Formats: sequence, structure tokens, C-alpha cells
Amino acid sequence: MPRILLTLLALLSLPLQAAELQPFSASYTADWKQVPITGTAGRSLKQLDNGRWELGFEAAMLVASLHETSTLRLENGALLPLTYRFERSGLGKSKEVELDFDWTEKQVLGSDRGDPVRLTLNRGLLDKSTYQLALQQDVADGKQSMSYQVVDGDEIETYDFRVLGPERVRTQAGLIDAIKVERVRDPTQSTRKTMMWFAKDWDYLLVRLHQVETDGKEYQIMLKDGTVNGRPVEGLKE
Repeated sequence: MPRILLTLLALLSLPLQAAELQPFSASYTADWKQVPITGTAGRSLKQLDNGRWELGFEAAMLVASLHETSTLRLENGALLPLTYRFERSGLGKSKEVELDFDWTEKQVLGSDRGDPVRLTLNRGLLDKSTYQLALQQDVADGKQSMSYQVVDGDEIETYDFRVLGPERVRTQAGLIDAIKVERVRDPTQSTRKTMMWFAKDWDYLLVRLHQVETDGKEYQIMLKDGTVNGRPVEGLKE
């Protein structure tokens, strides 16, 4: 069960301005409504050399932990993943993923749980972390529906989203005006529901995530604090 919540924490996203990445750090709390379990997560984006960026994520729940790192670059407004590393340990099944995106040879090479991965790399293909940047960029650009091609295991999956509208969210940083977004799934394939709220005034930082599993269990992730381009995130005071 902690594994499921850690998977949800992996959805925590990054602040982004259209056609421009902003360095950031953010921390979150997570609650599982059916059981008194709380967890924490942190995510950061920092600039490296040669136009590269590093996106880091860590989550902890009881004795379980998750680490995720992507490197990427921004080229003509498009996000190009370079490397992706994922490691989960503790309760449940452990998992390791290593992917390298070779844009010269147009291939994705690596391994998932020890199984080899080799896929054709086309422009627009993203990993399970950088697609979140693309989502925020598209929400910031005012798009109402979005679709992404994402490397998921040894396959390429389509992730669909739609904007539901503005909504104010109460966080530990204050009241924040946000845009509510829904993950779109085929109801004949999955009854899972995922809702996300992105802060309008803070480069569309994810401030809340709410998920309902197929068995009815609910999970919620909420912003604790953060900075965007060195500015502390501050909402309206009640």
C-alpha cells in the first residue's frame, strides 16, 4: 500500500513558464484517508552545464523510499529528455529503471527491472518525469486538452489530460488560485480518477493532487512550501 502512495507522489510536478524553465524546489505532504499514514516528498529543478537541466524527486513513506532523476534540455520550445533514472526500495517490490535518450541515433536504450528496453526515439517522446513539465507548459499556454507519448516500461503509452477550470486551493503556504486538471482514462479500462491543481501565479507549480483508486481508496498530496526562481511561494492569507 505504501508503494501505491509513492507512485502517486511521483506525479508531483514542476513549475514552468512557456518556453522557459525556472529553477525551483518544493516539498509536499501526503495523506491516505483510510489509514493514518503520512508521507513527505520533495522535488527540485536546477540548471546544469551545456544547457542541460536536472529534475530530482524523492519520496518517503514509512520504511519505503523512491528516488527519481531526469536530465533534459529545452530546444526550440520542446523538452528533450536525455537520461532517466528511477529507484524504489522498501515495502513492496523494488524497482529500478535506467533509460538513455540518444537523439543522434534516435533510440531509447536501457533497462526496466532488469529487462532490456530499446525503442525508437521520435521528437515529442518523453519519460515519466519530463511529461509533467510538458503538461504544465500546456496548461500555462491555455490549452484545454493534452496528450503525451511517454516511455512506460518497454512500451510507449499515451497519457491524456483535460482542463476542468479555475479553483482556489487551501495549502500550508496559503490560499492559491489554481487550474484544475483531470487525467483522462478509458472507463472500460480503468475506474481510477486523478485530479491535479496547478498554481496560476507560481509558474503552474503543482499544489494539490487527489486520486481515487479502483477499490475506492483515496489519496491526497498537498503543497507544504516551495520556491520558484528563488521566490518563496506565498498564497493569500485567510
